[in-house]
Amino acid sequence: MPHISADEVLGNIKQANLYYQQILLRLLQSKPEDFTPHFLNNKEAPSIVSKLLNYSLQHPDKFNQVNIDHLCKLHKLINNTVHKFTNQEYSSEETDEIRDRRFKDPAWKNNIYFDFIRQYYTLSSDWLQNNIDQYDVDNEVKRYLEFITSQFMNAMSPSNFIFSNPEVIRESLNSSLKNIVKGMENFLHDFEKSHGLFNITTTDENQFELGKNIATTEGKVIYQNDLMQLICYKPENNSHAVPIFIIPPWINKYYILDLSKNNSLVRWLVKNNFQVFLVSWVNPDKKLANKNFEDYIERGIIQPYKQIQQLGFNKVNAVGYCIGGTLLAAALSVLQNKQLNYINNATFLTTLIDFTDPGEIGAFINKATLDLIEQEVKKKGYLDGKYISHSFSLIRVNDLVWSFFVNNYLLGKQPNAFDILYWNSDATNLPQKMYLYYLKNMYIDNLLKVPGKLTMLGSKVDLSKVTLPIFSLAAKGDHIALWKSVYDGMKLFASTDKTFCLTEAGHVAGIINPAGQRKYSHNIGLDFTGDAESWLKTSKAHHNSWWNCWLKWLQEKSGKLQKSINYNDLSYIEKAPGSYVKMKSE
Repeated sequence: MPHISADEVLGNIKQANLYYQQILLRLLQSKPEDFTPHFLNNKEAPSIVSKLLNYSLQHPDKFNQVNIDHLCKLHKLINNTVHKFTNQEYSSEETDEIRDRRFKDPAWKNNIYFDFIRQYYTLSSDWLQNNIDQYDVDNEVKRYLEFITSQFMNAMSPSNFIFSNPEVIRESLNSSLKNIVKGMENFLHDFEKSHGLFNITTTDENQFELGKNIATTEGKVIYQNDLMQLICYKPENNSHAVPIFIIPPWINKYYILDLSKNNSLVRWLVKNNFQVFLVSWVNPDKKLANKNFEDYIERGIIQPYKQIQQLGFNKVNAVGYCIGGTLLAAALSVLQNKQLNYINNATFLTTLIDFTDPGEIGAFINKATLDLIEQEVKKKGYLDGKYISHSFSLIRVNDLVWSFFVNNYLLGKQPNAFDILYWNSDATNLPQKMYLYYLKNMYIDNLLKVPGKLTMLGSKVDLSKVTLPIFSLAAKGDHIALWKSVYDGMKLFASTDKTFCLTEAGHVAGIINPAGQRKYSHNIGLDFTGDAESWLKTSKAHHNSWWNCWLKWLQEKSGKLQKSINYNDLSYIEKAPGSYVKMKSE
């Protein structure tokens, strides 16, 4: 036990109280309009509760069984805890390893008190989830229930409270409560910088600068319009005949594909003798409120391609990531209808095309929330990027919220510098018209999968007529684009040359998996006659990065090596990463 100075403890309590008063004052001075609203449809909550009560009354056997099972497990837990306390033998079904990172401190396993509250919390979480699983309700209601329950149970984790987290208690004793003072200072700082929707600091943003130690692959901005800048990266001496044209999402910044030298997908493609072009989207304000989804096709794919064509390239290997892939899918149909043979083949990275099951994000985007979103978006002419960032954080709330809540506010520490989290916090806005069109026609009505239901640039969109080679990547742990939904979308294309790849990890870590690493394995399969599970059973596992198999696929379809373009004499607007990517959301 460390020596604890009463004077130091009292001094820290006084300082913490001062910070508390400042926080309270800021809250009292705030106006309702200062806070960005959330778009969860809580108005439907009473009717959902009514449905659940009716279902429980109609099926008491299911309700009773779940609760009986819970009581039996609770009885066993209490019995085991008593036996531990009295040094008696006991039986436990728990494994020695605790996989939940919230409970990584040894005391969660070795201390009887913390071991009990950890197991009781886990048991309670399972009980709530089992109660939800028994209800036979429609997908939208179940998704809402699962999301709300998950948020509640994650918030109530004993790791999130001072007196039930052994690491926080230990730090409080060692520092005489200085960690609490520092934590309140950190909270006040985050509150003041948030300007509405509370935004917890997840990385040391001062450690990164675009063009200096992030997004550093050498390139030139050779074209721009009001929606995008086109970056041409400096090639090796020789490059494949067909270049790569990357269409990243405009929900985030492009440099997720060009982070550091060690994990840059762009740099790796260049080193493997590909001429790479990439779209860097603007961070829109209200002046671009009327830009629609088809404008992104015209100004984000067709116009930049014409610039690439002027450099001597007749076709490109198109790569679409996330919503960039959704845009590419629609563009493939439009270009085919117009007999514009720009695209040699298409790669889709964690892309939703079939929105039948949009995953956890469906709790925010559905028919019930569309009116709420529309009202808010029309006030500014765009969707505030902070809301998108906040929504994605709630999907992985333990990793992106509660772990930093404990680290920053309870332990009083600063987060480490982490390039992916820096990118994740660099939010972008979305134009009003485009975003509402995207939500209604794709997320809600799921019209992209229906031949001829959508018209873009005067052409009916019909993916069933797209026949060029397709490479589609999904991530097994992806909560934004569920891998089975990605698989279903890939099947919409009529292509006979299709490859589906399933990597481990999630929406971002699954993509940024450098070729030299063996951290995440992947599966490759070419049999699409059945559903996603059938595909998985017939696929072949590879214990390395998916980058390797994709490279082989690209090389086979990109022509022989030839002398690269004269990059040094290439006229340009500015050097990469350009100015659009540096635009910050307010």
